[in-house]
Amino acid sequence: MASEFDKFYSDLKSTEAEDAVLTSTQQIDRLLRPGSTFLNLNPFEVLQVDPESDMDTIKKKYKKLSLLIHPDRNIEDQERAKQAFEIVKKAMETLEDPDEMARCKEMYDEARARLAIVMSEKKRKLRKEGKSDKIPEDDPEEYKKALWATVTKVFADRERKRRMLEERTLEEKRRQAEEIQAAAEKRKLEEEFKKNYEETRDARRGSWRDFVKKKEKKLEPFRGANFKPPPAKLETSANKKPRLESKF
Repeated sequence: MASEFDKFYSDLKSTEAEDAVLTSTQQIDRLLRPGSTFLNLNPFEVLQVDPESDMDTIKKKYKKLSLLIHPDRNIEDQERAKQAFEIVKKAMETLEDPDEMARCKEMYDEARARLAIVMSEKKRKLRKEGKSDKIPEDDPEEYKKALWATVTKVFADRERKRRMLEERTLEEKRRQAEEIQAAAEKRKLEEEFKKNYEETRDARRGSWRDFVKKKEKKLEPFRGANFKPPPAKLETSANKKPRLESKF
């Protein structure tokens, strides 16, 4: 794994050695190389400037680089040139924002702190094993390589966190929107029910009156002048026969 990284780093930096030998094709290839999604998160890396460079130096480098990869000057590779140009433009816009510039520099500070911890742990382990605590990162070039890798990782980690937070925020907004929509639909149904209830009030009253009238009509034969009570039953006794009164 280390040898693969060393080769990748060596190939990458060999194209950045001297501005004079960097052609349009080389710069477009650099900006669109495999892994560029995360590598280009670092605007200093995109513009090939040191984080401590002043704004005039950064602007000069941007102008030179943007002219080199401009789509109008790369007709035969215009589509890729457009992509590369947008990457460079975004990097410049980032560094022109003082807050973003400070944030990017903070990532370098974080990378140095991380690397210092890693180096200290390596040395401690070697001393514990009774060996010399000299490590590759003690060499300036090796340190520069390790710092570059750590800086790239810091930018990548921050981007992952940003995306996770963004997704979480969007999910929360979607949930709130669904709750608001559900509440609105519930209110709408309640209002429609209330409206229908009010509109059908007279109809319900009329139906009740009709029902009462029908009941009253069924009871009419038992009322008024034509009503005849049922005939009385003749009194009888279990031990007596009916008694007839004598005419004499």
